[in-house]
Amino acid sequence: MLDYAGTGAAARRTGIRRSRSEEATSLVRQIDWVLMGAVAALVAYGLWAIAGITREDVDGDPSYFVVRQGVFAALGTAGMLVAVLVDPSLYRRFSRAIYVCTVGIMGLVFVAGSVTRGSRRWLDVGFTQFQPSEFGKLLFVLALAGFLADRRRRTGETATILRAVGLALVPIVLVFLQPDFGTALVYAAALGAVLFVAGARWLHVAALAALAALAALALLWLLPAFGIEVLKPYQSARLTAFTAPDSDPSDTTYNLNQSKLAVGAGGLRGRGVEGSTQTNLGLLPEHRTDFAFASLAEQRGFVGASILLCLYLLVLWRGVRIIPTAGDAFSAIAAGGIVVALLFQVFVNVGMTMGIAPITGIPLPFVSVGGSSMIANLVTIGVLQAIQIRSRGVPRRP
Repeated sequence: MLDYAGTGAAARRTGIRRSRSEEATSLVRQIDWVLMGAVAALVAYGLWAIAGITREDVDGDPSYFVVRQGVFAALGTAGMLVAVLVDPSLYRRFSRAIYVCTVGIMGLVFVAGSVTRGSRRWLDVGFTQFQPSEFGKLLFVLALAGFLADRRRRTGETATILRAVGLALVPIVLVFLQPDFGTALVYAAALGAVLFVAGARWLHVAALAALAALAALALLWLLPAFGIEVLKPYQSARLTAFTAPDSDPSDTTYNLNQSKLAVGAGGLRGRGVEGSTQTNLGLLPEHRTDFAFASLAEQRGFVGASILLCLYLLVLWRGVRIIPTAGDAFSAIAAGGIVVALLFQVFVNVGMTMGIAPITGIPLPFVSVGGSSMIANLVTIGVLQAIQIRSRGVPRRP
């Protein structure tokens, strides 16, 4: 009898191990390896670009920034792998807690955040600083997706849309007041995406777009005309300079003009690392952050810039494919918000370096130097992969 019980326990343990092994194997098979490979190539390409862009930035240590960025990429990769293992249903279950934490950490910036260049955006954790608003992009989407998914059958009602917008405005305003106008715009774009995927009526979406345009008009021209300045002077100058790029080339529009010069100077194949004077001589400000694309275009030319854009296109294409196949409303809404937020950042950053979009300070995902952005973006890809893994072949649930 004892031998039988022992044999049965051993069989159960073997069965459990086999079940876990089969589950892990199934998980690996369900991963979108094209998306994973595209992200890996994008990160590697970004590190290669930063190695050339920042070569002259630190005397005696040409690899300082690329090594630093590589460490952040490694941390982000670890975070991405953890995110892949988390079932997205947990985010829906705890969406209210996610929202409260998002708002709380945004508010903490005003209490304990450090001030850099007149902005209070970073929290000091001793050995480094991190920017909560970068991680907030993902948390913001997950919280709103949970709210809308729980009201899936009422997204056509005006009251539901107004409540969603009201919830979204809290973190958007907190980020705007840091001040970080560019990231606030990313949040707004994500809001539009989650509402659209959730099934909001076209009339509601159009009304919100009209209100957003009116708000922008009021911030830039109407309120200043009455002596009410909401934006910081440098923010207003950046945005208004977009409409008159040659108005003040020595001051207001200097960054924009230098960026366009760098992009144009790259030609077809680029000037190379040694010959990129705009980048190496410091003529292009913020060349490793806001204007990393312009520096890349100067050094690697049209060919190098096109390779980067093709990698972005591949990542976005694989992300878009996940939305209609998501296994439930929450996953579809979250995937839509994630993809649009990423697309918006790429479009605005690349556009502002060429003068087709206003300068807003949005970093270039996976390329611009910055630990918070790199880690947050990789974790976001992990969440997208988690949605993909658990939705393939599964019928949509309400």
